Amino acid sequence: MKIHLVSTHQYPARRGAVAAARVSDWLAKGLVEPGHDVSYELPYASADPLPAGVQLTQERRFDVDVMWFNGLPAGRFPQTHGVSWLRALHSAEKRFAPFIRDNWVFVSASHAALFGQQRYVHNGIDPAELLYREAKDGYFLFIVADLLQLEAKGFKIVRELVRRFGIHVVVAGAISDPAPYERMFAEEGMGYVGHVSGHTKAELLAGARALLFPTQADETFGLVVAETLMLMSGTPVIYSDRGACQELVPPEFGFVCSNFDEYAAALRQTHTISPLACRIFALEHYHYLRMARDYLVEFKREVVREGSPAYRATLGQCSRWVSSEALRGGNSR
Repeated sequence: MKIHLVSTHQYPARRGAVAAARVSDWLAKGLVEPGHDVSYELPYASADPLPAGVQLTQERRFDVDVMWFNGLPAGRFPQTHGVSWLRALHSAEKRFAPFIRDNWVFVSASHAALFGQQRYVHNGIDPAELLYREAKDGYFLFIVADLLQLEAKGFKIVRELVRRFGIHVVVAGAISDPAPYERMFAEEGMGYVGHVSGHTKAELLAGARALLFPTQADETFGLVVAETLMLMSGTPVIYSDRGACQELVPPEFGFVCSNFDEYAAALRQTHTISPLACRIFALEHYHYLRMARDYLVEFKREVVREGSPAYRATLGQCSRWVSSEALRGGNSR
């Protein structure tokens, strides 16, 4: 297929862009590797070389079968000249609700249901960006993108676990003025490492005894969960029952908790989770190539639904899953 991807960041997103931009980069890689024609519209020059075969452009391309948009403003509809298109939504904000169309794709079943929809593709990750370690260190890891989100991400629960059980917690997160937070974390006996990305983040994830993810928000996906337990780091997750968390992690790879006593019990059971089993599960369910396969299904479904002349004669009804032959460019099963 000829696929035009559109995002709003500078490549590569791993250098500090939001999680949705990282997913966009992984999707480009996952589509071009099997041989699809992928153009990638970004507003800035690339800081690193793109995956071989991905065509970087700052202009819209219309000689394609389908377009995919990531990061558009809520009420803006793209210029497509009649080409079939999909829009990925990563946010749970209700301001998007009045604008949702049938060609919007969400990142989990619970995320889609939040907006009364059913169409979704789970995010995928590139294991090459992470590390796997079977032997774990003694710390628990608590990561937030922005320290202003501490309360929403369940910091009160983490703090109480530290106070009652004396566990060593390392906190990672960005803030413009970290000094007050550094003092607070130090007073609570926690370590603070600031914003982390790249190799530093990979090391932290791989070495943690477990990721603490007691979010109080209705998470649409929780990329850090996949990046830890599943993110090929082989690290289990202690997580809340909010949003997509239960959907993403089977009980044999983590501990879903609905109250403090359950979090306390989970601390004592992290050794029962196999790091290797976590990694195998991650590679099967949260690899970027799996995400690309699922998006190919949605792309072909949209082309058929919109009656694009390019594919109307050759594509039949698509199931949710695509065969390996389809990933290499054939028809879906």
